[in-house]
Amino acid sequence: MLYPKRIWKGTGLGQKVTLTFDDGPIPGVTDWVLEELAKRALTATFFMVGDNVRKHPSLAQEVLAAGHQLGNHTYHHLSGWKVSTKTYLEDVAACDFILEDTLGVQTDFFRPPYGWISPRQAQALSKQKTIAMWSLLSYDFDSSLATEASLQKCKAQTKPGTILVFHDQEKTKDRLRKILPCYLDFLVSEGFETQGL
Repeated sequence: MLYPKRIWKGTGLGQKVTLTFDDGPIPGVTDWVLEELAKRALTATFFMVGDNVRKHPSLAQEVLAAGHQLGNHTYHHLSGWKVSTKTYLEDVAACDFILEDTLGVQTDFFRPPYGWISPRQAQALSKQKTIAMWSLLSYDFDSSLATEASLQKCKAQTKPGTILVFHDQEKTKDRLRKILPCYLDFLVSEGFETQGL
């Protein structure tokens, strides 16, 4: 199988979607996301970069304490297409170590930065992880797209089982502040609930 244990859509019945945030934890962004989720009693999965956990351990702990799910996003935010399988797997293992050492948790979920991972890397990782992809991008990273257009795209394409990607990082924080609250309000108004992977 070319893509073993790779998921693109959430499971479960009813009006449920999976919110995911990649690249954190970042002060001034991740903590704001936590507040927005808490206001609406929604949960998410945070795919954390190991080096950011090392730099901001208390913020990573806040995410965990708020009841959110954690995933591995490599230690150095590596592109699988640009490094060897050995280097990539070592970086994933380093992220696992910092998550366990700092937070006392082990995660079965991994998301490749940029979505770029070689078949060999995926095959090796699938022996220990579920590779979580997505069915909908928020385009919070795309400055060429108006924030209102990003928001409308998210609303129009959200349906039960959607796995939606946002980014809690410096480059996206201004766009995220314009998109996320309105999108979360949309979920609540349409009767959607959030679920883990």
